[in-house]
Amino acid sequence: MTSVLPLLLALPFLTAALIALHGRLSRSAGAWLAALAPLLGLVLLGSMTPAVLDGAVPRAGWPWLPQLGLDFSLRLDGLAWLFAGLVLGIGALVVLYAHYYLSAQDSTRRFYSCLLLFMGSMLGMVLSGNLLLLVVFWELTSISSFLLIGFWSHRRDAREGARMALVITAAGGLALLAGVLLIGRIVGSFDLDVVLASGELIRGHRLYPWILLLVLAGIFTKSAQFPFHFWLPHAMAAPTPVSAYLHSATMVKAGVFLLARLHPALAGSELFFYVVSGIGAVTLLVGAWNAIFQHDLKGLLAYSTISHLGLITLLFGLSTPMAVVAGVFHILNHATFKASLFMAAGIIDHETGTRDMRRLGGLRKLMPITSALAIVASLAMAGIPLLNGFLSKEMLFAEALATGGPQWMRAAVSGTALLAGILGVAYSLRFVHDTFFGKGPLDIDVAPHEPPRWMKLPVEILVVICLAVGIVPALTVAPVLRAGAQAILGPALPDYSLSIWHGFNLPLAMSAVGVAGGIALYFGLRRLTDLYAARNRPLGKQAFQRGMDALFGFAQRCTHALANGSLQRMLLALVLVAMVVAAAPHLAAPAWPAWPSPQPMPLLGWALWLVMLACALGGLFLYRQRLLAVIVMGGTGLMVALAFVFLSAPDLALTQLMVEMVTLALMLLGMNYLPAQSPPEHGRWRRRRDALIAIVAGAGLAALAYTMMTLPPDTVAGEMLRRSLPEAYGHNVVNVILVDFRGFDTFGEITVFGIAALVVHALLRRSRMAPEQIMPGPPIKLPVPADLAQIMFPLTLTVSIFLFLRGHNAPGGGFIAGLVLAVPLLIQYVIQGTASVESRFGFDYIRCIGTGLLVALLSGAASLLFGVPFLTSGHVVLDLPLVGELELASAMGFDTGVYLVVFGGVMLILSMMGTIKPSRTRNARHGEIDLQRRSAHTGEMH
Repeated sequence: MTSVLPLLLALPFLTAALIALHGRLSRSAGAWLAALAPLLGLVLLGSMTPAVLDGAVPRAGWPWLPQLGLDFSLRLDGLAWLFAGLVLGIGALVVLYAHYYLSAQDSTRRFYSCLLLFMGSMLGMVLSGNLLLLVVFWELTSISSFLLIGFWSHRRDAREGARMALVITAAGGLALLAGVLLIGRIVGSFDLDVVLASGELIRGHRLYPWILLLVLAGIFTKSAQFPFHFWLPHAMAAPTPVSAYLHSATMVKAGVFLLARLHPALAGSELFFYVVSGIGAVTLLVGAWNAIFQHDLKGLLAYSTISHLGLITLLFGLSTPMAVVAGVFHILNHATFKASLFMAAGIIDHETGTRDMRRLGGLRKLMPITSALAIVASLAMAGIPLLNGFLSKEMLFAEALATGGPQWMRAAVSGTALLAGILGVAYSLRFVHDTFFGKGPLDIDVAPHEPPRWMKLPVEILVVICLAVGIVPALTVAPVLRAGAQAILGPALPDYSLSIWHGFNLPLAMSAVGVAGGIALYFGLRRLTDLYAARNRPLGKQAFQRGMDALFGFAQRCTHALANGSLQRMLLALVLVAMVVAAAPHLAAPAWPAWPSPQPMPLLGWALWLVMLACALGGLFLYRQRLLAVIVMGGTGLMVALAFVFLSAPDLALTQLMVEMVTLALMLLGMNYLPAQSPPEHGRWRRRRDALIAIVAGAGLAALAYTMMTLPPDTVAGEMLRRSLPEAYGHNVVNVILVDFRGFDTFGEITVFGIAALVVHALLRRSRMAPEQIMPGPPIKLPVPADLAQIMFPLTLTVSIFLFLRGHNAPGGGFIAGLVLAVPLLIQYVIQGTASVESRFGFDYIRCIGTGLLVALLSGAASLLFGVPFLTSGHVVLDLPLVGELELASAMGFDTGVYLVVFGGVMLILSMMGTIKPSRTRNARHGEIDLQRRSAHTGEMH
């Protein structure tokens, strides 16, 4: 059972990757493959259902970053089982529905990939057994929903809605992360079992109010609670299958899931009661009132979703055991009738070409089956007897009447519940009356008719569930509800019965008043006002846009002030900030290091130091003559490499030497597009200022370096030396640190390096030089060096592989080997030009970077299969004939990824530097470049 949970979580992600990478997948095959993930997931979930219903909590987990308290742990209690069933079950129905909804112009491969990514993110969130892991998946739901909401990227409203949803929910996610970190600090663990058992400790801590507000900020933004509710209606620009999934089982339900999940740890205080129930009540009424005046079917359903989410939040805020049971029950009921209503709205839009209720009407005669299904689902939303919504609404009325505290509080909660019932009937009645009754349809270009048979099937299944739960709740939903509520309440789970008749009582009277009041309100509004003339003013959207405009304006002003194109000003600011940050601790607590007496420097050391100093001063005085300055700077780098050799650091020497060669080639290519000399500077005071800053910064850095190099030997370096061979099976401590002890840091560094190379590619692939910036004269023709460069490549490749293979036990490694392999190609780029070199080599540098990152990730993740942390090394000794003993470490796989990323990134940058195009106005006699010719490696014309 333990192995089932990881497979259950991995299914959507693996299927999404398979669909995304399969370029020739037909629409039907893509739909079947996309449906396979939730269907198999339901089978796996079903295999664990008996154990979960008996109270067991299956678990699985591996250490990920144990030092930070982050473990990849999964747990399936009743609440997670309930939500996983919703995510997978409604997800399977949405996939079937989307197959018929999407047009031939829509990319089904992209849609199903994003949908499955969304499904997997939601599954990961509900199955997480670690709060930090939950936050990771929480943010993945924001990112994947952004992709789905903006699926129709050609539409402006889709782009704006996706951006709004991402900004609001991501901001809430940051607040949630801060709250989770505070919880971990108080409890001492991020393990969910420990956190849920530490409710008294958390509520009694002085940071509890801040924790509660931060966590609730994440919950309220995700579940569209007031005042963050405005983003949800604008997310309706997404395709209807996305809207149906987002509103019923995912995204907006993530907030109320977390509210239920952390209820044992956070609930039970007056602050929790007033904030949660108060926000829930306001959201309940605001959403219901606005739903009445919407003209778009999906807009009405969106505001009704806001209202129902407020209802669930209100119930959890009341915090009584039966209120929690009612909240869980309404989560189930809302998922079924809201998914069916959104799908019905999509069918209407698909078959009539509009969702505007002012143009609809009379569809019960033209689309009788769809009309019947939508009417039943609407009645469930309104809370009419014999449907599931009625049962949870009755629970709401009962808990509102049982609210503790002062009399005014009970009256306020009961009045809110009754008013919400009236408004819910009113907007449900408008949905039914304006769409399926009356005169119409009007001004539509197609003849409405029923959709394909299989497109209606998901709606039919959900409507049957609404009826079954409403008629025989004890036989249909009772075990599911008990499992979900018991995971929250534990031993406090009350005794209750689910039935459609509890006698004549006050909640039943409130239901009757709600139905009668809703009918009277709707027809009263129709008679007294013109509902069709009501204008929906998106105040939230306007406030959001004004805030974003103000933020962008502030950022633009800061950019103009700090990064106005002057490299000197930006470097000056960078150095000054670094000086202030470095000096601040010393000024706060002055302490001078105890420097030991220096050792005598040999003659060779003095010679290296003098040459280095001469090169540095030469670069200072020759900076206007750029070619000479570059050569002199290369001399400085060479002296640094020799200094590393002198100090017995061959790895650093090799790295420094390779970096110098690559940098020199890069600067030579860059100088091709610059004037031969720098313009003269103006102002003597400026030179003196820069000299003073350089002297202070250089002296401070020298003092820091000298302090670090003269520390006592018993430091972290000594620990690395002791642990390198027994734990990482490597004699080369530098390489062991990079690929084992600090492997996660190295993975981040190569990721940043790959991104930097892709940014350079994006910036330079369409860059053009002005005619006056092009260096005149014929190209350089040096046939002998070019031939030598070609001869060097196989030799350098051999050296590169040799350095790579010996890197774990001798100077070398993936970084050095990647730079070594790039050197002969760089020389050919400089001598022969980009087109000549790329016509003979078949390297795809972008794919090389991606492959390297993937290899590094997979080799690091392989250790998880053996129950050890990410990037933990393994070791094996092979006794091969002729070769003898061959020691292999699993870190070589990670080093292979480093090798590929470094080589691909360096070559991508330098190839792009060699393909900057001339201006289109350039005279043809200067050598016009054929703009129809494409590079086989960058994928761009040059």
